[in-house]
This record gives sequence, structure tokens and C-alpha cells, in this order.
Amino acid sequence: MNEREQAVLALIRQNPFMSQQEMADTMNLSRPVLANLVSSLTKQGKIVGRAYILPEENEIICIGGANLDRKFHVKGNVQFGTSNPASSSFSVGGVGRNIAENLGRLNHQVTLLTTAGKDADWQVIQEASESFMNLRYVEQLAEASTGSYTAIMDEQGELALAVANMEVYDLLLPSLLKKHETMLVNAGCFILDLNCPKETVAYIQQVALARDIPLVIVPVSSPKMNRLPETLQGVTWFICNTDEAETIVGHKIENATHYEKALQQLLQLGAEHVIITAGSKGVYAASTTIAPCHVAAKVIDKIEDVTGAGDAFVSAVIHSWLTGQSFETCIDAGLTNAKNTLASPYTVRPELSVELLKNEMEE
Repeated sequence: MNEREQAVLALIRQNPFMSQQEMADTMNLSRPVLANLVSSLTKQGKIVGRAYILPEENEIICIGGANLDRKFHVKGNVQFGTSNPASSSFSVGGVGRNIAENLGRLNHQVTLLTTAGKDADWQVIQEASESFMNLRYVEQLAEASTGSYTAIMDEQGELALAVANMEVYDLLLPSLLKKHETMLVNAGCFILDLNCPKETVAYIQQVALARDIPLVIVPVSSPKMNRLPETLQGVTWFICNTDEAETIVGHKIENATHYEKALQQLLQLGAEHVIITAGSKGVYAASTTIAPCHVAAKVIDKIEDVTGAGDAFVSAVIHSWLTGQSFETCIDAGLTNAKNTLASPYTVRPELSVELLKNEMEE
């Protein structure tokens, strides 16, 4: 055991009914870090379960991908069919994980549910993520490899080509989630990306409807739109890009009239709030109580990297909504966080905080 784990055991011996938040405050740690220490001690057999371990309530539960992202920045024009000189870097990613980190940095209590391998890639992800989210429910599978995403970027920072190994998420099935049903039914909000199998999406939709828990669905690509349920009943926020919207509504979206029609179709499927992002054209949005509207994108001088900008948008929208802001303010927060993530070399900005986002929105 390390020193922190020994300190946790000492606190439990003093007061077995102490909550994880109280232990975290006493040790001057974030609660996700404390929760991961408890998980480690449980796996070691040092903790066998006592009264202090209670179901967490009102946490944001992010369900979906947690990948190791590798990025190659090509020098000069991208040429297919031959070798391209490039610099490389790696970072942790995955839509569900990225959203969880953004929200963790914005002071929300977040749990990540995903599947991963028992490999070095997962260790990298864990070390980078555990300060911002609870990872104790992650299902590590010996026969699987942790998800990975490799992107080739041009000199302008735009995506030229990407490949993904996401087979591990096919194992993120309802049978795994049901092991944590007590935690799920006490959730404050679900955020689900479509790396999850279709039956998992349907299961979480059912839980959300039965327990009146807000549900946010975020597609990850057009091919995975077939994992959506038949209706969007119970979906509080549906946030997608233009390509993904075209896939579900079945027609091209090329002008403001098309966007308005698509928004209405998505609302008719049962979603309460809908946003379609359109890159440099901004976003188109509507809700059951707000007419379709267009909001221009924020002006940005230079794009450093597009990876993570969509996740940053979603995170700030949901952060603002959870803190009681208006529909318009939620969208402004999303666009602000996306703009500043585009200008950053990081998938999730390490400087992000509630105060910083607030100040950026006022500029």
C-alpha cells in the first residue's frame, strides 16, 4: 500500500460511517481520487465493504468511450499512398471520457462507465483521468484491448484521416451495467455516447424514463447513428453534428430551412432540446418551448487542433444547463469552450475552470 491508501484505511478505522466526500475533504483530495483509492484497496482485499460505502446520488454518469489518442501532424501537404513526414503526440481521449474530464474540471461529480483492456494504454488513461472522475466502475477485460484512435492532421490542424479500434465497447452491454444498478438509479444525469451498443442505449433510456433522470445523447460518428433507439423519448438533450443529423433525418442539410426542418424532426422523435453543430457556421438549436434559432460560431484566429472541440461544446452546454442557465447561455458557453479548445493543443484544456469559462464568456 502507498501512503495515501494507508491514510484512507486509518480514517475508515476511526469512523466506518464516514462518507467518501468527508474522507476526501479530510485528506485534501478530490472525491474522484479518493474513490479510486477505495477501489484499489477493495481490489487488494483491504476493504471488504462496510456501512460507509453508500450509493452516490446526483452524480453525472458518463457512459461511452475512453481511448488513447495518437495524433500525427503532417508537414506539408498530406499525400495518400506514400510516406508523409510528421511529428507525433498522444493523449487520452474518447467522447465519454473527454466530456467527463471537462465536467470534472468544471466542478461536477462525475463517474465514467466504460470497458477497457488490462493493458498499458488503460494505465495511461487512468493516471490522466482519475483526478476528474470516478473510475471504480470501469470494467477491465483481460481478453480485450483498450480503445484507441489515431488521427492524421494537416498543417492547418484539420483532420485528414483517422482510424479507430473500438471493439472493446461492443462489450459494454446491459449485463455489465446492471451490476451497478443501485448507482445508476441514483444518478443525477446520464451522458451517453454512441460507442455503446444499441441495447445499452435502450437500457439507459429505459432507466432514465423510469426514474425521470435527464439523459444526454451524443453521437460519435454517422455510421454509429444506427445505435439510436427508435424514438428519443426521455432524451433531454440530443447534440449532434450536421452529418449525423442528415443520417437520422434522411435528407441533406444545406441551408437554414433544412436545419429548421431537421430540428423539428428530431423534436418530433421525442427529444426535449436539440442542437445541430455546423462547424464554422455555428449551431442550430431548438427545444420543445423555444423556436429554432441559429447562433454564429465564435471567431478564432488559428485552429491548433480540432480534436475534442465537439466534446468541449457538449460539456459546457450541459454544465450551464445543470447550473440553471438559460438556453441561450448554454449555447454561448458551449461555443466559448469549443473555440478555446480549438485554439489549444490539448483535447481537454488543462486550464479549464468554472471561473475561466465565465470570464471567457464575458469577453
